[in-house]
Amino acid sequence: KPWLLLIHGYPTSSWDWTAIWPGLEEKFNLVALDMLGFGLSDKPKSFAYAISRQADLQEALLAQLAISEAHLFVHDYGNTVGQELLARHNEGVLSFAIKSMCFLNGGLFPEQHRPRPIQRLGLTPLGFLLGALMTRDKLRNTFDQIFGPETKASDLEIDSHWALIRQHDGNKILHKLLHYIPERKKYRARWVGALHEARAPIRLIDGGADPISGRHLYDYYRQEIAGADAVLLDDIGHYPHTEAPARVLSAFVDFHAKIGTDFS
Repeated sequence: KPWLLLIHGYPTSSWDWTAIWPGLEEKFNLVALDMLGFGLSDKPKSFAYAISRQADLQEALLAQLAISEAHLFVHDYGNTVGQELLARHNEGVLSFAIKSMCFLNGGLFPEQHRPRPIQRLGLTPLGFLLGALMTRDKLRNTFDQIFGPETKASDLEIDSHWALIRQHDGNKILHKLLHYIPERKKYRARWVGALHEARAPIRLIDGGADPISGRHLYDYYRQEIAGADAVLLDDIGHYPHTEAPARVLSAFVDFHAKIGTDFS
């Protein structure tokens, strides 16, 4: 079976992939880590978090496993890590070959990203307060605003996300992980350029009801990317893979049928 590297979003972890993991596992060998600062991984307070360093860790993981080529499935913060890996692949300097990349909701274009008020706070000099202000109920409130109207996260999901955020005092570094927002602007030419120059098939599966990167992202992607391959899930929010796992799995498998992925 081919390898599939899964890269999660902010502020959650690889546990996000749980609902579609069994379906993906039928066709792929799966590999996923919690990025530095997320989930069960270490959360150093003095570390200079950067997308390039997260991309380095993904490369190191695949090198450790002796994986020479992989497909990618990425979400949110993971989209940006994916774009950096794609840029390296396009340049011929990546340590593994990218066979394809599928994006879920995320800030592929910084000018189309609409951060939540609590994220804007995290980017100010008072950003350290984000950890003190963020509670399980605040997380619930934020997720309710970005999920689809009929596909809200369950209490179990919220409890699980919150437990993983709290692991290793992760709530105290949430503001440090927002580095990706200004980085997207700084490196726009490189990361948007990676999409335009992609030397591998790419598809966007987008939850249209997402206020952060919903229908407006889908429309912009189709406008900006020549021959854009994009699927819109109209009534779904920012976490399509947890809100509508069957539909996401179907769109993902369809993408691989289209590009002729060999599952043997």
